[in-house]
Amino acid sequence: MKTIEEIIAEFVAAPDRDRRDRDQPSPSAIIPLLQATQKERGYVPEEAIRGISRALRVPRSTVYGVATFYNQFRLTPLGEHVVEICRGTACHVKGSGKLCDHLRRKLKLQKDGNSRDGKFTLLTPACLGACSIASVVRVDGEFHGGMDVAKLDALLDQLK
Repeated sequence: MKTIEEIIAEFVAAPDRDRRDRDQPSPSAIIPLLQATQKERGYVPEEAIRGISRALRVPRSTVYGVATFYNQFRLTPLGEHVVEICRGTACHVKGSGKLCDHLRRKLKLQKDGNSRDGKFTLLTPACLGACSIASVVRVDGEFHGGMDVAKLDALLDQLK
């Protein structure tokens, strides 16, 4: 696994970088550096925020602000199994809110959506694009339609 310093060095040395950015990358590099870090690590750890802050000579709060503003960035690692419950209109009407509440209680999820044992992560995307089979749950990339609490429990039991 690459260090934060290696990720930053690769970004700065990329052939398409502006020559001025090679000596001192601009704050506009925050998002691409966060993306590169998350691609490498699966999330953006605190050490990455500190490293990007130092490399770009911007306050740590600026990097943290960008990382928390955009939904694409995670500050904690994902669990072994990622459960995504669609929150789009069709799924909402078909009870996806109840599924989220049930899963949070059943797995005793923390504020970041992870179970304490690191086995599960709950994500709630705005739409998974499978409205015809609402309510939709995607587990580890596999779609499951027509979900209700009983079906969700059966699916989770298979994963345990």
